[in-house]
Amino acid sequence: MEAALAARDRARRGLTTSSDTASGVAVVQRTDEATSTLAKSRQPLNENNTTKAKLSKLSTDMAPQTPFASPLSRPLPSTPCGNGRELILQGFNWESCNEKANNDRSWYQLLNEKVPEIAAAGFTSVWMPPPTKSVSKQGYLPTDLYNLNSFYGSEDELRSCVARMREYNITPVADIVINHRCAEAQDDAGRWNKYTGKIDWDARAITCENPQFGGQGSQSTGEDYLPAPNIDHTQQFVRKDLKEWLSWMRDDVGFRGWRFDFVKGYSGVFTGEYVEETRPFLSFGEFWDECSYRDGVLEYNQDAHRQRTCDWVDSTGGNTAAFDFTTKGILQEAVARTEYWRLIDTKGRPPGFCGMWPSRAVTFIENHDTGSTLQHWPFPRDKILQGYCYILTHPGTPTVFYDHWVDPKWSEAIGVMLDIRKRTGLSSNAAAVHIERATAGLYAAHIGHAQEMYTEGLSMDVDVKRPSICMKLGVEDWSPNAAKVGNLSWKCTASGDGWAIWEDKNHLEDEEISKAR
Repeated sequence: MEAALAARDRARRGLTTSSDTASGVAVVQRTDEATSTLAKSRQPLNENNTTKAKLSKLSTDMAPQTPFASPLSRPLPSTPCGNGRELILQGFNWESCNEKANNDRSWYQLLNEKVPEIAAAGFTSVWMPPPTKSVSKQGYLPTDLYNLNSFYGSEDELRSCVARMREYNITPVADIVINHRCAEAQDDAGRWNKYTGKIDWDARAITCENPQFGGQGSQSTGEDYLPAPNIDHTQQFVRKDLKEWLSWMRDDVGFRGWRFDFVKGYSGVFTGEYVEETRPFLSFGEFWDECSYRDGVLEYNQDAHRQRTCDWVDSTGGNTAAFDFTTKGILQEAVARTEYWRLIDTKGRPPGFCGMWPSRAVTFIENHDTGSTLQHWPFPRDKILQGYCYILTHPGTPTVFYDHWVDPKWSEAIGVMLDIRKRTGLSSNAAAVHIERATAGLYAAHIGHAQEMYTEGLSMDVDVKRPSICMKLGVEDWSPNAAKVGNLSWKCTASGDGWAIWEDKNHLEDEEISKAR
């Protein structure tokens, strides 16, 4: 992709610089990128000061795609992913719900025991499984939202696990399933549409596209989910009940983050409203969209795919991040087919969502759906560490899958990569990636901090005065010392089959001197 590398230099001339009078720093923005509705907000989120904002009258101005927009009444954090340096562990797999039956202890009890180890590894957040009572063991067909006794354990065990995580400064993230909800009682026609528990809705809470459930609500604002009654988020009473429940989950149970399931099923405007009301420290959604394939092979250009993810994030008002399915799809195709030229777009940037909007991209290579025992879209098992070498060095908020973290084949190397990311201070904010090579057999990049403060987007100019790293994937030989990257001296601090990471020797020596003192 030599043409892409050349295009990168041309793209640099498409940057504009303006003065940020509030902070007194130069702000660089791309003229050809979608910008966040919250681009000017840099107010950090203080977890000790997260009272509910008073919502003003509903307006249609902020989201023309739906008449149910919730105006953001005050600036939100500069990123919905904490301080930009979060490291997330997905703390379950598809079979975790069977832990009690198989090993005579609940999954919550197992996680509770592992909290010190999770903290020592450097994880700052744990994405936990759906916490509510559910028709399915895995929790993705919820019934009574206030009933927190599930196949993962009892409510007391959940509360104990959440409390211990917070003792270790780990942010517990709840898996929020509110696209659909299963009723526990039938109407006179035998349709399951009567809800029980504290949130005792009736058929008005179900979208009208669900005739098998007798839905009497409005049309859905997203894709239909066939297995269960789809919740009508246009109903004010529905949104009121859900916001009260989320507030209870935060203030009473102790969660500090939300992972929203199947967000394609309802407008992102509603996700934005729920996040604005509850002010979580972390907020990200599962916008799982199909990549473009031709004859079973992934097409090179996935710009339309990542743009759809960007559009969904924008629809939330920018207060919620999204899983970077684009990066997963491209990365696993590149390593499986030895086609590392895929890892650069036509403008010289990373081709996934993290190359467009890193502060809103939650990167991953596997989860309970794509891998585990389901294997819906698995990452090549012999290339797992190449995958982590990429997402743990590149901008975005990386997520490590539980199965990979505990597997002896990969755990040590993943731990080393986590240490490098923390030591270098890599962030999803003001990040920079300069791609050095992208050929069939090699991908190499220089990654660090941007020379200028970026409000949105991704810089390609790495500040060599601050800690940075170089990395490579593939079968071809490459060294940043031979390539004279940044005119710096580099030390290889981690490597394996088809991957390697180098750190700037000067900053490594400075850190060693600091530790010695």
